[in-house]
Amino acid sequence: MTLHRRTLLRATGVSLALPALDAFAPNRARAAEAKPRRRMVCICTPLGLHPPYFFPEKAGKDYELTPYLEVLKEFRNDFTVVSGLSHAGMSPGFAHQASASFLTGAQNAGRPGFRNAISLDQFAAEHIGGRTRFPSLALSGEGAGLSWTRTGALVPAATSPSKVFAKLFLDGKPDEVQGQVNRLADGRSILDDVRDQAGTLRTKLGIDDREKLDEYLSSVRELEKRLARDEAWAKTPKPKVTVAPPKDIPLASDLLGRTRLLFDLTHLALQTDSTQLVTIMLSGTTAAPPIPGVTLGHHDLSHHGKEPSKLAQLKIVEEETMKTVRDLLAKLKQTKEDGATLLDRTMVFMGSNLGDGSSHAVKNLPVLLAGGGFKHGQHLAFDAQNPPPLCNLYLSMLQRLGVEVNKFSSSTGTLAGLDPVG
Repeated sequence: MTLHRRTLLRATGVSLALPALDAFAPNRARAAEAKPRRRMVCICTPLGLHPPYFFPEKAGKDYELTPYLEVLKEFRNDFTVVSGLSHAGMSPGFAHQASASFLTGAQNAGRPGFRNAISLDQFAAEHIGGRTRFPSLALSGEGAGLSWTRTGALVPAATSPSKVFAKLFLDGKPDEVQGQVNRLADGRSILDDVRDQAGTLRTKLGIDDREKLDEYLSSVRELEKRLARDEAWAKTPKPKVTVAPPKDIPLASDLLGRTRLLFDLTHLALQTDSTQLVTIMLSGTTAAPPIPGVTLGHHDLSHHGKEPSKLAQLKIVEEETMKTVRDLLAKLKQTKEDGATLLDRTMVFMGSNLGDGSSHAVKNLPVLLAGGGFKHGQHLAFDAQNPPPLCNLYLSMLQRLGVEVNKFSSSTGTLAGLDPVG
């Protein structure tokens, strides 16, 4: 009986949508290795940042530091703050659900029939993820993360720092490593069978179906190479670090403690080149965090209704959060790599799906970009009523990573005023 092409695809369960990894193109990979290693960290504060405490009033380089930016004053020349940006198609009625689109730019998040798109980090991972043991790292302070696949599926985010540390730095027992290698080999053997069956089928197809089948076979070959790469990593000892493994914080409301652990892991992962792409969803707890002077939950405070007592507590929470960002930037700047700093090589992007938590505004999102080899020390101010897409910033970031692309999601070009160094 002749096996129909679609039946073959269903039977194998192998996806056609596979990434074009640099590891599979030796010439391109060697050229990339000759250039500085570029990295990207994307951080989302899901409850926003109070706009008057974050955005400067004046554009350009001579702006006056706001309370939140004052926390980062020692890094003033290492970051750019951007006002006015937003994603198209977002609705205040689905403001919290818009976190799903924070790194994708997909319109109508939260509405019936919504289907997400690939996130910034996963798009980058398709191009540069093959250079490291882990193509990307998705982290979260309490639940869902920021990363989405090309088919619009949520990438599970790790919430346990101790498990992430073990994944990054602790080698398994010899039998565990061999078991992983065997499982990878089994995967390749299945793909070998699929390729052989498909090759036999090819002689019975018309020209159009042959072209489609050739695309499929190409994907199978690419996946085989990816499995081979994973097998090589499975046999390669993990990097050794001199810090003690972190202990998970069971208290969900301890948003600062959890954030510090995730940022410390991020620094270690980048320093050891275990990955070059990290996403972090921060906590948005409903319980009061253990911070002096704070008696209400962060979520309640973000929906302050301009009540002075709540605004005072919100300022405490968000200033303390900015201090954790400051400490991450400090660690990256103190770490040297080939005559530069890790901050020079790492874009640290911090923003939110909310422009204002209290009003559920989805315009004028808080945006801060530090490091990564851009000309910083400025406030880029855009018209919030007619802004360029936030994805223009994402396109600038992708190009800085060395990804040769001229569009990402809703982008219309790179972000005006944000220029790379050199």
